[in-house]
Amino acid sequence: MKDYDEAIDFYVNKLKFELVEDTYQAEQDKRWVVISPPGSRELARASKPEQDDFWRDYNRMVSDGIKFVREPQVQDYGTVAVFEDLYGNLWNLLELSAVHPMAIRTL
Repeated sequence: MKDYDEAIDFYVNKLKFELVEDTYQAEQDKRWVVISPPGSRELARASKPEQDDFWRDYNRMVSDGIKFVREPQVQDYGTVAVFEDLYGNLWNLLELSAVHPMAIRTL
C-alpha cells in the first residue's frame, strides 16, 4: 500500500465502502486497515438483490471520477462493468439477474 490515507479516502468516499478498522500495530510498526461494502462482513460481495441498483451505482461512480475500463454489458448472469481502483486493480460492478442461482439463493 503506497498511502493508507489515500486508499481509505478512495474506498470510503468514492466507492462508499465502510471503514471497519484502522489501528496502528506498534509491534510491527504498521497500520491494520479493514474496509467492506456497506452492510457486509466480507471484502466484496457480488450482489444483494434487495438493495442493488446497478445504474444508480454506476452513474454515481462515473460522476465521482471512477475510471471504468469496460462499459456496462448485460449478460445472461446480470449486468456488469469493470472499473479500476487508484492502484490499477480491476473490480467488477455487478448486479446479478433475478434468475441467477446466487440471486435466488440470497432471497
